[in-house]
Amino acid sequence: PLHPRMAIMRSVSQLPETNMSLFDKDNQPLSDEDVLEQHIQMALDTPEPGGVQLEFFYRIIKTLFDPVILGEENLPDKPCLFVGNHSLFALDGWVLGPLFLRELNRFPRAMGDKFLFANPRVGDLILRTGGVMGHPDVCAALMADGRDLLVFPGGAHEAVKSARDMYELQWKERYGFVKLAAKHGYTIMPFGMVGPDEFYGHLMEGEDLPESPIGQLLKRMGVLTEDTRKDMLPPIPVGALGTLFPKPQRCYLGFGEPIDLAHMQGKNPTKRQQQSIRGQVAEQIETQLAELLFTRAQNRGRDGLLRRLLTI
Repeated sequence: PLHPRMAIMRSVSQLPETNMSLFDKDNQPLSDEDVLEQHIQMALDTPEPGGVQLEFFYRIIKTLFDPVILGEENLPDKPCLFVGNHSLFALDGWVLGPLFLRELNRFPRAMGDKFLFANPRVGDLILRTGGVMGHPDVCAALMADGRDLLVFPGGAHEAVKSARDMYELQWKERYGFVKLAAKHGYTIMPFGMVGPDEFYGHLMEGEDLPESPIGQLLKRMGVLTEDTRKDMLPPIPVGALGTLFPKPQRCYLGFGEPIDLAHMQGKNPTKRQQQSIRGQVAEQIETQLAELLFTRAQNRGRDGLLRRLLTI
């Protein structure tokens, strides 16, 4: 049998030449087998970002958020599935990308929800910058090729959480990342991140929006309907000094102990095994979050006056 990547390349090479983008005529990403193969090939061929653009974004992140990395020594010298807590509005990605590339010399391919690829321009941009669809076939191809991956099991739900759920995992019953890591004998690298959840305050929680005057207006405009899920509505944000500019909250990134699943390669873990592994990952992340919050509290006095004023 062919190596997975060779099989993918062969199937793509047999596709007819076409100007079709990664989106079909109904604007639904990856709904066609050939389109899925194209997506996988693009993901495999995407080069590691670098040059002036990366340096520009890295300098902005360093200046605004002055990130600190802890537990770097825990990173194994082999491909990993990085699993962590997701921040409000998924803004952690803007910090993590330059940090992983510039300071850790790693290029994890971030797996995103399907809706992120619903717009052709946005979807193609995500692909070019290293993001990929969180589809089992895409993940399997990248693992077969020995790539680092990054996933937030909480997904969009965790990215619109209320202030009371800050730094709490919102994973529900998701086990997909455990099954894929076990099947490919991958190492899961748990990490926690503190800071991005507080780039914005919550002027109003999303769950309160439908019954508010603004919500009533949105209902009349047809933006909100009876079918709109309250738990998927984002809060109304307020940033530094009441603006939409993010508060320059200092970021802390911490890595726990790697969970090596090499012994499970080729196997399908039982439900009990899935629960056990997921529990280990969640515990590692929660431990990191507690330690990072404690470290931040200890270092509060070291932040400059301007940073402290703008993060009130």
